[in-house]
Amino acid sequence: MKKRSMVSASIAASIMMTPVMVESIMADEIQSNQSEPIVNSDKIVITATREAQDKMQVAESVTGFDAYENQHVSPSHPAELLNRSAGVHINNLGGEGHMTAIRQPITTKGVYLFLEDGIPTRPTGFFNHNGLYEVNIPQSERIEVTKGPGSSLYGSEAIGGIINSMTKASPDEAEASGVVELGSYGWKRTLLSGGNAITDDTGFRIDFNATDNSGYRQEADYSRYSSTIRLDSQLTDQLTSKTVMSYSYVDQSGTSSLEEEDYKKNPKKNRFHDDIGYREVSAFRLSNEFNFEMNDDALISLVPFYRNNTTEMMPSWMVSYDPNVRETKFQSFGLMSKYRQNFWQGKATAIVGMDVDYSPSSFKEERITVTQVGDIYTDYDKTGQLSYDYDADQLSVSPYLHTEFQVHDQIRLTAGLRYDYFDVDYDDNLEHQAVDPSHLRPESQSVDFDELSPKLGVVYQFRKDHMAYANYRHAFRAPSVGQLFRAGSSINTDELQPVSSDSYEIGVRGNINPQHSYEIAIYHMTVEDDIVSYIDGADRKTTNAGETTHKGIEIALNGDLTEELKYGVAASYSKQEYKDFQYVYGYYSTGCFCYVQENLNFKGNDVGKAPRTMANVHLNYYPTYMPMASFELEWEHLGDYYTDETNTAKYSGHNLFNLRGEYELTEDTVIFGRVMNLFDKRYSTYTSNQVGDSDISYRPGNPMTGVVGVRLSL
Repeated sequence: MKKRSMVSASIAASIMMTPVMVESIMADEIQSNQSEPIVNSDKIVITATREAQDKMQVAESVTGFDAYENQHVSPSHPAELLNRSAGVHINNLGGEGHMTAIRQPITTKGVYLFLEDGIPTRPTGFFNHNGLYEVNIPQSERIEVTKGPGSSLYGSEAIGGIINSMTKASPDEAEASGVVELGSYGWKRTLLSGGNAITDDTGFRIDFNATDNSGYRQEADYSRYSSTIRLDSQLTDQLTSKTVMSYSYVDQSGTSSLEEEDYKKNPKKNRFHDDIGYREVSAFRLSNEFNFEMNDDALISLVPFYRNNTTEMMPSWMVSYDPNVRETKFQSFGLMSKYRQNFWQGKATAIVGMDVDYSPSSFKEERITVTQVGDIYTDYDKTGQLSYDYDADQLSVSPYLHTEFQVHDQIRLTAGLRYDYFDVDYDDNLEHQAVDPSHLRPESQSVDFDELSPKLGVVYQFRKDHMAYANYRHAFRAPSVGQLFRAGSSINTDELQPVSSDSYEIGVRGNINPQHSYEIAIYHMTVEDDIVSYIDGADRKTTNAGETTHKGIEIALNGDLTEELKYGVAASYSKQEYKDFQYVYGYYSTGCFCYVQENLNFKGNDVGKAPRTMANVHLNYYPTYMPMASFELEWEHLGDYYTDETNTAKYSGHNLFNLRGEYELTEDTVIFGRVMNLFDKRYSTYTSNQVGDSDISYRPGNPMTGVVGVRLSL
């Protein structure tokens, strides 16, 4: 872990304590009732149109977690909350690092969109599979998970799903709260929150999160500091303003995968010591949402925003063959605008809008030499030799139209269309330096690409509390700036085009009675023009040629078994296959005593790292003889999956159990605790191997860990 972390993070946190004007969204009118235990608070949807809607009117699969459930789970990692949604699996790579699997395999690909108050936390082309650690999840007011592509209000990367974290609104009167947690392996976390009304029309809130953890594995320490300042104003009877300023600083040590023998016998082992594989992230966002309600049927929303991110890291996956340290910086200057108009006594709605995002960026990569003792990497030295040094300024312009029509008392239609245009201006700052065949650099240039995305849906309310829906959605993923211009040994990366997807979904949801609710979704998705590598003569090339299919069923059940027992069930089954997917297979040949590369195609195979089954079941107990206490037993299931594209080896999956409990000492004081991995199960959060390499790598998950804490309110 970088030694300057504590100082720089403390300075940044202090700066964040100064109130500033910024933006808002319609979502914040929805407040959770924290006085009652809630298992299913999933009645509204905000992400689809950036305004609150009755979930029974929405033609998509979405799960919402309110502040009560977030507080109850008290997630030390985003997975602990989000994996309670059917068809969602987020793994733990150490600290708050993660990969995501929503209707896609466990992957680092940019097929997910992470939002804060409806605003993408990163611009297109800068996806980070760990991106949720840039969001203050434990102090969110509400989190929504949309499975599959989003509505026409969202563009690139919303293929597998959307995760939208929403900040807490300013209070009407003075309030303050704090949470202190201590736990296994040096776990320490402090959450502070407070706010007040400034005038009759304006209020503010400040949230602060300080987390530190030495980690279960050797030299796996992690820390984060996050702060959010929000200002809500009723400027006139018709005009409201929401300003949000958020900052997160993450300092995470590298953690290695392990071969099978170490995984079974010495799971604490970490092959990365000191700063090997480190990651240091600074993420700042500022936005100001203005909503002007012209009348009961018309609304104008303008959201100017600014981002400033810096990531300095040593890619852990490259330490053994191409060690380097790199720094990525970007700023963003953007505007999200929309106009919503209701027609025909509210039976029709049209939303027209445009998103504009200008993000200048820079990337530097310096080669290093690493010191290795046995199989442990202990130190590194910079060589001063740059493999890459470029600037890439990206402009995206995205107009869209979203419409909804109540054509019958029981039938509601939705239709949308979005057009995304991207222009990237790339300058190679090393153009006079000789080109290394293993670090090719495209010439300075401008590239552009565009995509048109239609969306259709229908909702049929066949009974008062039961509805069915169907949708078709086209989505895409623009090639990242790194894929375009950090060429490696491929000669034509600057020719890449967007990856496209077509998704079909049908579903039903409803309430069997006031005590039980259900939701079922069945989907079929095809991803085309995926980015693949192949050998053409003596050249390694990349192109848009891969095709995969993803289909499955997701089921969610919630309800009351008795006055004391409540339950939640989230389960899914999926089948993901390669339809056409080339791969460069490299191996050492004893015939010629040389390294040989050839092309393979995995057509017909299951997609690697794609679990067939996933489930989360939790049983909540609220004893009537002890009304101030509550308990929860949770079961997490991850099914088996192939560890590579050849389908020759499998990870068997795992089943984990967690226990949570809390007791209200007074109206303002609650003590709580949780035990994760209750039966101390050995499991791997990510299991894989390279094609042609029979050695399987494992990421050991945490053993049984405990956390105790106290929550105070004023």
